[in-house]
Amino acid sequence: MSRTIHITLPDGSTKELEAGVTVLQVAESIGRRLAKETVAGLVNGRLVDLRTPIEEDVELRIVTTRDPEGGEIIRHSAEHVMADAVKRLWPGTPIDAGRQDHSEKFQYDFRFPRPFKTEDFEKIEEEMRRIIKEDLPFERIEVSREEARRIFEERGEDIKLARLQDIPEGETISLYRHGDFLDLCRGPHVQRTSQIGAVKLLEASGAYFKGDERNEMLQRIYGTAFPSKKELDAYFAHLEEIAKRDHRKLGRELDLFSFHPEAPASPFFHPRGAIIYNALVELMREKYRRYGYEEVITPQIFDISLWKRSGHYDNYRENMYFADCWENVEDRKYSVKPMNCPSHCLIFGTRAHSYRDLPRRIADFGRLHRYERSGVVTGLTRVRSFAQDDAHIFCTPEQIEPEITALFDLIFEIFEIFGFEDIEIFLSTRPEKAMGERAIWDHAETVLARCLDDRDVDYTVNAGDGAFYGPKIDFVVHDAIGREWQLATIQLDFLLPERFDLAYVDSDGTEKRPVMIHRAILGSVERFFGVMLEHFAGDLPPWLAPEQVRVLPITDAVNDYAESVVAKLREAGIRASLDRRSEKLGFKIREGETMKVPYLLVVGGREAEQGTVALRLRHRRDEGVQPLAAVRDRIVNAINTRSREL
Repeated sequence: MSRTIHITLPDGSTKELEAGVTVLQVAESIGRRLAKETVAGLVNGRLVDLRTPIEEDVELRIVTTRDPEGGEIIRHSAEHVMADAVKRLWPGTPIDAGRQDHSEKFQYDFRFPRPFKTEDFEKIEEEMRRIIKEDLPFERIEVSREEARRIFEERGEDIKLARLQDIPEGETISLYRHGDFLDLCRGPHVQRTSQIGAVKLLEASGAYFKGDERNEMLQRIYGTAFPSKKELDAYFAHLEEIAKRDHRKLGRELDLFSFHPEAPASPFFHPRGAIIYNALVELMREKYRRYGYEEVITPQIFDISLWKRSGHYDNYRENMYFADCWENVEDRKYSVKPMNCPSHCLIFGTRAHSYRDLPRRIADFGRLHRYERSGVVTGLTRVRSFAQDDAHIFCTPEQIEPEITALFDLIFEIFEIFGFEDIEIFLSTRPEKAMGERAIWDHAETVLARCLDDRDVDYTVNAGDGAFYGPKIDFVVHDAIGREWQLATIQLDFLLPERFDLAYVDSDGTEKRPVMIHRAILGSVERFFGVMLEHFAGDLPPWLAPEQVRVLPITDAVNDYAESVVAKLREAGIRASLDRRSEKLGFKIREGETMKVPYLLVVGGREAEQGTVALRLRHRRDEGVQPLAAVRDRIVNAINTRSREL
């Protein structure tokens, strides 16, 4: 006897259908066009194959080729098509497994006698397009472990037999078939190969089976796919833009920083880069003076007993550097600090505090060192030596909410200066590896959630992603080309004050524990430097540009006037330089543009006579001859207001 279930759609409408209806059948009941574009479903928030039967009342969102999840499913399906193409071209080639993350790419590993070449890519892509045109349906097949073993033994897929052993007992074993191609896979996949609009192979490399260098070397092919050629072209245009903005490339071209094997993953900031770095630090110092922070300087080396006391030794020591000595100093062991919080606890504990003294806001730009594996360090965005715009606020429980409110004001002020407008907020809760009682965590999480609710901002809960000592609020910004970067963080900590026996005398005369708020706005200054450089594509606002003005004399005859222009600009606090080389003006202008100097001032005989300059703005045409004083005032105003405009 049939049974009716209720399926609630995103617009709030409900459909009554028979139990066992599939996602695709629900789409068909809504409309033919929707059904044609359907590739999966989100059932109660869980992504499922379009062939999945629905047996109970659920909330359902149909996933189509236009959705981000649809793109991932298209790439996953193209992955199978690529493996099919390789096997058609080189029959009998054993395959391993595809990729877990299909947000941008797909991949497959093959047992192949040689590395894949460019000419192989052309053949594989052509074969893939042929398979796509065949409009083959994808079929999901659930089998027993024994049946799966028999199928892959018959096909000579010994790598698949090894993968089969990795599937836990009791877990459903599913295969996906299109045409003659069959593989172990959880799915989901598109309806038919024709839903894969456009494909492109990217690169090839060697890869050890299961990532273990003790195992055999396989040959891997990476590729990508999109619903249409237009979207594929847009993807490669985006990659081009990313490459153009790569801060490592810009760092070399603009002579800002470098890396050297003598200090792995630790940046060397050149004079031009140091100007930018110090400008970022001075921005934060200016805000600290306004928001009532006290800056401190703390040591680099600490006895490891400090880190045992703080909990970092138990929870973080794999990321710490330890100081080796020719002999143990007084039989003690030391480490280089990976963070500032314990040292700020020591400072707070040096004297008695009254509730009237709180909050105390202690800031520190001290260098930190954390061991990051060589495989994850990337330019400035993941380094081993860095500084943070780090601060810790010691306050009473009643002061938590006003302090976090002030932090929101500070964070959004900073983000506005750099033009970060699309901001996402995440509340991260108790992780599995957490110190302290659950009741303390529950209270801290409740306080942070209340602060967010009172601020009336949208936020997402990241369950289990908090720091080991407390929950946190993270701020993710989107840069000029839409990429996400986690920057600011606010972390609530009831545990370190307990571990360091910190106290203040309350209004009733009793001793109480302060609450500790960990916070950073830029985060790592190094990482922010890299993110910001890419955000602006190297075209830094005038206040940040290491060389704000370059004066270009047309002939040597006006060098004296050009020098006087530079002197007057420098008197006004402008970073100005003089290009007195005997080169053609066009060459000098092009080089100034290449170095991304915001203002180029051209001077010739007429300008020298009239006390004027010909103003050129970066990446724009000549703005004409203007009085030097007016140009100087314009530049000073742009610098002093930290304008993003020239």
